[in-house]
Order: sequence, then structure tokens, then C-alpha cells
Amino acid sequence: MSAPYLIVDAHEDLAYNALSLGRDPRLSAKQIRTREPDHPKGGIATVGLDDFLAANMRVIFATIYVSPAGGSNTPGKTYKTAEEANALGQEQLAYYALLAGDPRISLITTRADLQRVVESTTPRIGLVLLMEGADPIIEPRDAPMWYEGGVRIIGPAWSQTRYCGGTGKPGPLTELGKELMHEMSRAGFILDTSHMAEESFFQALDLFEGTVIASHSNTRKYVPTDRQLSDEMIKALVKRDAVIGAVFFNQFLKYQWRQNGADKKAVTFATVIEHMKHICDLAGDATHCGIGTDFDGGFGMEATPDEIDTAADLSKFADALSGAGFVDDQVRGIMGGNWLRILERGLPE
Repeated sequence: MSAPYLIVDAHEDLAYNALSLGRDPRLSAKQIRTREPDHPKGGIATVGLDDFLAANMRVIFATIYVSPAGGSNTPGKTYKTAEEANALGQEQLAYYALLAGDPRISLITTRADLQRVVESTTPRIGLVLLMEGADPIIEPRDAPMWYEGGVRIIGPAWSQTRYCGGTGKPGPLTELGKELMHEMSRAGFILDTSHMAEESFFQALDLFEGTVIASHSNTRKYVPTDRQLSDEMIKALVKRDAVIGAVFFNQFLKYQWRQNGADKKAVTFATVIEHMKHICDLAGDATHCGIGTDFDGGFGMEATPDEIDTAADLSKFADALSGAGFVDDQVRGIMGGNWLRILERGLPE
């Protein structure tokens, strides 16, 4: 195996899984598995701190995700009002502050924080907080309070929110959504376009002035659903020098995977690379591809590519990229360097 590459994973639901499933991310995935039934909610655990460190993962975009009532089959508390969403989001924000009490974990809110994590001689994990679905923000003018609390990235949608159309719920930015784009620009947030409906997506790019990403999205060419990115969306992201994080969820990698028998072996690292190569073909280079696994994001190990047992196996993806013809600088970029470029641009000093 090649020398370990620094890994950045742009999407992990650590707080949600801790507070809704009782999964302590400071444990290893295998320790978590011993505590759970044979068929746990959310699938077989894949992530844990030891697994991240074994893969040489140094930075994670850790989400604040709250689930709307009636809109999800995932376990845990749900919300019906903006105030309820706010309370659940604040609970997760407080959890990350607690998690950062572990000497192996820290919060990244500035470029200096990022540099300390990346250059640390003792491997540690830095968390960049990402709000997935903006309903916890009661009013657009409240966005700066979340920035002061440590959140650096906002994705306005999951499904439909008060701010915009989302997965399975097409539609434009609402008036609140348009206001939010301006508030996010002023405050210095990074915009995450994953889950945004296509109409909302293009409106947001017109209105938002800062750094843009798609933390966890694959290509519509291979999985033709509104959850993935069309070629037009990918080209628009490339124009903004965005990075797109590949989701390691088999259903988002191989069309109708569940309907065809949900065979884990039917999806491999080569399937992930197929999506990445399409982005590279559209962009003309490999600087817009990254990793956004969404491990344990409502699915478990059984729904990840065949090579994955725990997050520790993500280190093997570098060799798969090399074997697919990517040169060392491109591999280094995809594994983490491209996301570091985004953070160096999007974070304050």
C-alpha cells in the first residue's frame, strides 16, 4: 500500500447518531457493533474515532442535522416548527463542544485551527461544523449567531425546508431562502448545495457571493435522480471552483441498487471512481473531486462499497485511484487536498 494520504471527509452525521442512536463516535465501529442488536437502526456501524485515525483522516465536516416530522424514517427526535428545529440544532451544537473535550478532537473555525490539525505530529481529528437543512435558523437574520457558535457551512436543504426546495421536493428558493443567501454571504459561511432542488441550486449560485461546495453528491449520469447532480449543475460548481464530495452509499452509486437485490459486492471503489471521472471529464481536471462518504448517514456498512468494513478502509481508496490512472498529485487532492483548498479559502484567519 502507498504512503498514507491525509483524508478529509466532507460529511458525517456524528451528533445525530450520538443523540438519536446512542453511538459514541469516540469508540471504534467494532466496539459500537458489540453494543447493538444484529439488525441495528441505521445499519451496521462503520465509523468511530479509531477508524478515522487508522485511515489518516484529519478533517471531518460534522453535521448538524435535524429530522422533520413525517419526513424521515430515521429514528430520533423530530421537529414540526422552526423553534423545535432550533432547539434540536442547538443540542447538537452543544454535543460537538462536549466532543471537543477529547484531546484527540478539536473544532475547526479558522484557518489557524485547520493548520494546527493538519500539521499536528500527533494524529487528531478536526471538525468543521456543517448545518444540513437550514430549518434550525429561525429567521435569516439569526444566521450570524450560528456562525458565532462555530458553524461554518450551511446546506439550506435536506428535503424541502422553509428556505428552499430539496430532495424529492422540487422548488425555488423561498423569500426566506433569498434573504438567507444574503445573510450567509455577509457572515462568511460556505454554501453547501447538496440536497438542493435544481431550481433552488441555480438561484442560490446567483445570489450567494462566497465559497460553494457540494459536500456529498454523486452524478446524475449514473444515478438519474434529483438527489444527484446534473451535468449543468456540475459545470456551474466547477465555475465557482467548488469541490464535490463522493457519497459512499451504494444506492447513490449504482442506479436501482436496492431494487436489484442490494448486493454489497455489486458496488466497489471502481463505481465511486466512475462518478469522479465523469466530474473530471466535465471539469477538465481532478481538482473538483473529494470525499463526502456520509458513512452511517441512515445506512450502514452493508450498503457501502464492497471494500468497506469500517471507515479505516477508506485509506485503500488511494490505491484504487492510482490503479484507475490518477497520478499522485491528483490522488492527494481527491483524498483531502482539494477540500483543504476550499477551507483555506472559505474559513476566516
